[in-house]
Amino acid sequence: MPERRERGRRSRESWGFRDGEEIVPGRLALSSLGGGWDYEVFLGWDEHLYSLVVFKLVRPDLVDDERVLRSLAREAGLLARLDHPVVVRGFGAVLEGERPHLVLEHLEGPTLASAIRGSGALALEQLVPLAFQLASALQYLANEGVVHLDVKPSNVILGAPPRLVDLSVARSVEEAERLRGPVGTDAYMAPEQCDPAGSTVGTAADVWGLGATLYEAVSGSVPFPRPEHADLDDLVQRFPQLAREEPPPLADAPGPLAELVSACLSFEPDDRPSAGEVADGLEPLIEAIRPRRILGRSRPRLR
Repeated sequence: MPERRERGRRSRESWGFRDGEEIVPGRLALSSLGGGWDYEVFLGWDEHLYSLVVFKLVRPDLVDDERVLRSLAREAGLLARLDHPVVVRGFGAVLEGERPHLVLEHLEGPTLASAIRGSGALALEQLVPLAFQLASALQYLANEGVVHLDVKPSNVILGAPPRLVDLSVARSVEEAERLRGPVGTDAYMAPEQCDPAGSTVGTAADVWGLGATLYEAVSGSVPFPRPEHADLDDLVQRFPQLAREEPPPLADAPGPLAELVSACLSFEPDDRPSAGEVADGLEPLIEAIRPRRILGRSRPRLR
């Protein structure tokens, strides 16, 4: 029997699976990994794959909600066609029936958000390669005509390689251009995501999200913190990035890295580098950290 959980004025239902309970034939729930308003996420076992996986299920009270089902189908379609070492993989979906869900790869490792909370700023030796790999994933998505729209530390799993996860709000470039309301996570949204009515959302929004993510990984805080007791009906109070002010400089970052992050956080989309240009700009830093080893294009070195 689904359980109901309360939060504020709004309630959400949970499947309340017990350890080992069957979701659908051949797929077992092992433990809850959390979730959001529309979905629950479980660590589970897939008999056909014979492997641990992650199941993302529509909440029981929303299995007939057309908006949620369209979102699930869109995410399933993206997962089916995207294939990159730093983008989470999907292993199929059930889009109809009593328990619509996605099957995702199980990733070992903490999120970047939990690493920042636990240890503060990342060491340069870890941060720079991570930034390169995230930039490579975002350039791949741009090449595929996809905008992630929710690049943030909690959507980055640290591993070898790291993974960019959660395509639940991702859109094609054409769909992103038609957005007329905010989509994403407030502190990591590009200005045009916060107020798309007067501008166009595109792949540059993901570069802004990358910049906000790297800024937090360097400094331990978001670049544009929301004031306490902000009026969320006021766009500039809800989204301080709309004020066109620059965030505090990254004093502890090497100059080239600080300049790249600053460029990513440019207010105007056309003033930001592409994700590929960010990756290219990081290669000299990687060479300095890891001599004779470049994560980008292979380049022979003369003795």
